Amino acid sequence: MVDTLKKPEFEELRPGIKIPAKETILTPRFYTTDFDAMAKMDISVNEDELQAILEEFRADYNRHHFIRDDEFNQSWEHIDGEKRRLFIEFLERSCTAEFSGFLLYKELGRRIKDKNPVLAECFNLMSRDEARHAGFLNKAMSDFNMSLDLGFLTQSRKYTFFEPKFIFYATYLSEKIGYWRYITIYRHLEAHPEDRIYPIFRFFENWCQDENRHGDFFDAVMKAQPQMLNDWKAKLWSRFFLLSVFVTMFLNDIQRADFYACLGLDAREYDIHVIRKTNETAGRVFPVILDVDNPEFFDRLDTCTANNAKLAEIANSKAPKLVQFFQKLPLYVSNVWQLARLYLMKPIDMVQFQGVVR
Repeated sequence: MVDTLKKPEFEELRPGIKIPAKETILTPRFYTTDFDAMAKMDISVNEDELQAILEEFRADYNRHHFIRDDEFNQSWEHIDGEKRRLFIEFLERSCTAEFSGFLLYKELGRRIKDKNPVLAECFNLMSRDEARHAGFLNKAMSDFNMSLDLGFLTQSRKYTFFEPKFIFYATYLSEKIGYWRYITIYRHLEAHPEDRIYPIFRFFENWCQDENRHGDFFDAVMKAQPQMLNDWKAKLWSRFFLLSVFVTMFLNDIQRADFYACLGLDAREYDIHVIRKTNETAGRVFPVILDVDNPEFFDRLDTCTANNAKLAEIANSKAPKLVQFFQKLPLYVSNVWQLARLYLMKPIDMVQFQGVVR
């Protein structure tokens, strides 16, 4: 008898437990920070807003949302071959990113609770949300006979140290871009239900509101630390983190265009929309944002995408390693050049822009 439920070619720790994807510059990161500095942070300048956000977290609007219903109780073997592989990869990347947030927020809540109880409770409640997201995604993977050992992931991943202000830049953007990614997919599938190939996408509307509230929290924390936003260094770091997040998403998604095509989405158009919306949202707190409407912006990202495709072809060739190195070198140089030009592109100064708007 032929087994119609063929597993994708993933390495396994043990049957049904996937070895986590190899860490690269484009994979979700795990972070740690200076917990003492975080504990000493003075939030009095914006404590009223943070207290209001804390009340929203306590309300726990999604406490009954992440419950699997009968639509999940079926065979998913019709999602097979390359589509199945891409879908599992999407679930794994999403689960890893959510679990990374859970670990960071949980540790922050634990380490600063005695000295900064408001921030600590906010972090603990955000870790609750991220744990739900990660668990829901991991359970979805099990519908495809695969899942992650999150305990193994905790111990096997390398942790990147960021000082608190960089944690705020990075996590703020991560949460806000997560909102725009989820809501854009949800709205597209709401208009085109024939493309909703799996029920998890029905949960994205409420789900993304968790991301939005988390982003609002980091917005409020940064406003409570105005020195993070009001000098020339803040402008440079804002550009750096915006560009890093946008480039990472763009290169990842274009590599996985077939997955988005399964949902009836064009990966490039989807990313352009998400980048524009996230950039616009960041303008509410960051002193500068990127000029993503400059045609040069996405042209240079397209060049990086083409370079990455060539790099993959070279890596998969049978050429000797030394030959591959010299074949790859001009492509690496080109990518560095494109990213440097994007970083040096004149940004939009939000103080001046808002002054013009007023």
